[in-house]
Parts: sequence; C-alpha cells; structure tokens
Amino acid sequence: MKSYAQFWPYYLAQHRNATCRRLHFIGTTLALSCAAAALVLHQPLLWLGSPIAGYGFAWIGHAFFEKNRPATFRHPWWSLRADFEMYLKMLLGRTL
Repeated sequence: MKSYAQFWPYYLAQHRNATCRRLHFIGTTLALSCAAAALVLHQPLLWLGSPIAGYGFAWIGHAFFEKNRPATFRHPWWSLRADFEMYLKMLLGRTL
C-alpha cells in the first residue's frame, strides 16, 4: 500500500466484528485517559498505561473476535491514525 487512502478500506475490512471495534473504542478511551491523567497529575508513569490499554484491548479483540492479526504490525503509523479515525466516527455515531 502506498497511501493512507488505500490503507483505510483494508483497515475497515480487518475490523468487521462489532465486539472488536468496541474493544478498540474502550482501549482508545483508556489510552487517552491515561495520557490526560499523566499530563494533569504530572505522573509520567501513567504514560505507560496508554499503549498497554490501547493495544491490549485491541489485540484481545483481534485474537478472540476478529480472529486476525492486527494491522499495527505491518503499518503502525497508518494503523494508529485509522484507530483514531474509527474512534472519532464511533464517538460521533457515524457509520464506518
């Protein structure tokens, strides 16, 4: 894949299962919460919770519900961007 525009449909195809998408949403919410808490409380160790929560929930979704390998392994930056795009669409109630 040569562009994010090509990657996005692939990313959506890897996230067809609603439970997997919900786990992504929970993980991203927790990751953002850990990052915000780290900033507000001046607790650098809370930053460690961000990737653990974010990736932990997502990988559980892929392993047990989607039954595929996370796109993070092949395209980490596009995958991160796509996760935030999916998160925002879910938060706003938009269809994927």
